Amino acid sequence: MPNPDRGQVIQTIGKVYLVGAGPGDPGLLTIKGKILLESADVVIYDALVSAEILAIISPHAEQIDAGKRMGRHSLLQNETTELLIAKAKEQAIVVRLKGGDPFIFGRGGEEMEDLVAAGIPVEVVPGVTSGIAAPAYAGIPLTHRNYSSSVIFVTGHEMAGKYRPGVNWQAIAQSAETIVVYMGVHNLDRIAHELIAAGLAGDTPIALVRWGTTPNQQELIATLETVVAAVEIRQFSAPSIAVIGNVVKLHDTLGSLYAPN
Repeated sequence: MPNPDRGQVIQTIGKVYLVGAGPGDPGLLTIKGKILLESADVVIYDALVSAEILAIISPHAEQIDAGKRMGRHSLLQNETTELLIAKAKEQAIVVRLKGGDPFIFGRGGEEMEDLVAAGIPVEVVPGVTSGIAAPAYAGIPLTHRNYSSSVIFVTGHEMAGKYRPGVNWQAIAQSAETIVVYMGVHNLDRIAHELIAAGLAGDTPIALVRWGTTPNQQELIATLETVVAAVEIRQFSAPSIAVIGNVVKLHDTLGSLYAPN
């Protein structure tokens, strides 16, 4: 009998893994993430992935920088998605390596939607998000029975044309005893003003943790009233996580005891 496939090209579709690289310390990368980096055919990575994590990638893998940082982009978001689709049609294991966790302010949901729409098999490998890890490495527990029984995570950097006009900082101020702000350094003046206007005291403690969990970690402790001036004096810049609330008071006691490897 004739072979019905003779003369036809059968295209094999690979699989895309959206892998969370964690906050920087290679010890916080998941075992599954490490295995995928060691076996990947292609790794498309973001700007905030640490050099120690990138060193784990198989030397035989193609590595592509798709990093996005304030004011400059290696690839536009749609270009990144198109690249993932194209590579999945060429290779078996395609890793999209994202700082922190893919689904926590990492656009992983958007990329997964596009991959599913294109018929590309995709799997998420969660990572340790910087909003939890950076405060921990600074000796700031986000919840504590004496200080906070609730925590909320919010972005301080919103894209234009998003699904709603902006973060409701008044609601945020009344919703939790600990507020963790991602990507908020460039908007700290507005954020502090909005939170004070919403009822938070001006002397509410705030901590900024820059390059959390890495050897370059830096911390700045201030209040909502003083933080903008303190940032200008210290020239404290992104990438930083902000923690707002009374749990920051524990930094003086616990922060000096913690020495990350």
